[in-house]
Amino acid sequence: MSTHKKIDVKICGVKTEEAVNTAVKGGVAFLGFNFYPASPRFITPEHAAQLEPLVPPSVQKVALFVDPKDGELEDTLNVFNPDMIQLHGMESPSRVAEIKHLYNKPIIKALSVSHIDDLEETVAYENIASWFLFDAKPPKGAGLPGGNAVSFDWTIMKEYASTLPWMLAGGINASNLKQAVELSGAKAVDISSGVEMARGEKDPALIQAFLEKAKSL
Repeated sequence: MSTHKKIDVKICGVKTEEAVNTAVKGGVAFLGFNFYPASPRFITPEHAAQLEPLVPPSVQKVALFVDPKDGELEDTLNVFNPDMIQLHGMESPSRVAEIKHLYNKPIIKALSVSHIDDLEETVAYENIASWFLFDAKPPKGAGLPGGNAVSFDWTIMKEYASTLPWMLAGGINASNLKQAVELSGAKAVDISSGVEMARGEKDPALIQAFLEKAKSL
């Protein structure tokens, strides 16, 4: 029998003690704190800093930004100390390199995918990023680059030979997680809207159910 490494889970957009505690207890690998003001999952640096002590060293704290200006990064990272930075906008390779150099943190670069050719975009970031996160392209007029509960054709990931670890995002929930992992070959997944009772409001019961499902795969 082949031994499977468990699927690592990143829960993005946590804002409450209850969500953080449930995720940690359930064995989450990454917790995402969303510093993009337009998002319903936005958290202030001060609020994130209050939640920081609840996260053990075994869980990676990820600070999510979308095309951040230097001042925005500075104001946040002076207050909150993440293990990793996630860039979920249109940041160029040179901008990603600049942010990595400034803060000396591993970078998760999110890229939008709808077609296999979109994966070619990874090449320019391979020597800069530490992880890739593949999300579905946002629907027209969505207003947010991610967290839209939309998925893409996961089978195209089977063709992708990555030099870096990557996580799958977009429209994943407990009921389609097994399918998402089998079709894509993902070893890590990112979930946000799939564990919410309302937009931006995490549901501890859904978090628990999702993490249990991930453990069972």
